[in-house]
Order: sequence, then C-alpha cells, then structure tokens
Amino acid sequence: MHRMRDPAFYLGMGLLLTHELDAIPNHEWRNLPLLRALPDEIGMQVFIAAHVPLFAIVIALVARREARVRRFSRLGVGIFLLVHGILHALLTGGASYEFGSALSSLLIYGGAAFGALYLVLEWQDPSSAP
Repeated sequence: MHRMRDPAFYLGMGLLLTHELDAIPNHEWRNLPLLRALPDEIGMQVFIAAHVPLFAIVIALVARREARVRRFSRLGVGIFLLVHGILHALLTGGASYEFGSALSSLLIYGGAAFGALYLVLEWQDPSSAP
C-alpha cells in the first residue's frame, strides 16, 4: 500500500497545479476576498504573479532532502487539497463561481480525492512517522 503513497501525492499535486491553469479562464480571483475588490485586470495579474513564489516555496518544501520537512510539507499539501475541494464545493452556485466544466470538476475534486488518499496512506504507513 505504501508504494501508492508517492503516486497519490504527485497526482494530487499535478491536479492542483493544472487546476491553477484552469483558474485563469474561470476568473478564480473573483472568489478570493482580497482580490475580488480589485479591478478585474489587476486582480488577474496579482493572482498570476502570486503563484510564482507560492509554487516555488511549495515545490521546494515537498522536495526537501530533510525527511521531516518533506513529510510535513506533503501532509500540508494533502490537507490543502482536501480543504480546497471543500471550499470549491461551498462556492459552487455563487455569483462569481465559473468552474462548471467536467474538466474543472475533475481537477478540483480529483485533487481532493488524491489528497485524501495520500493522507490515508501516510497515516497507515508506520515507517513514515517522524
């Protein structure tokens, strides 16, 4: 079972990163408290620019050589994937929510499912304890 843990993590992260590409045509910044107050073009630019350091930090943390940092970072991503899916479910139907395609749903909820699977597999593997 533990051999499935890394693929589950990487698939979840891949779905999340691809979702962020899908977030641009779906105007995701219009759903974020700080960005929705900005003019649309500026909100989009800030949303895109903010992802550069965000992605760099997350990728650096989940790829760290130190097993403890890498493990806790990956757990954080797994938890985020789950919470992210829940937040999207709560936003569905809102006036600014545009994620209606099957692809968008696959990226969002597939990421949440792989995040949950990763967390379960991590929890079940006694060798992964810090």
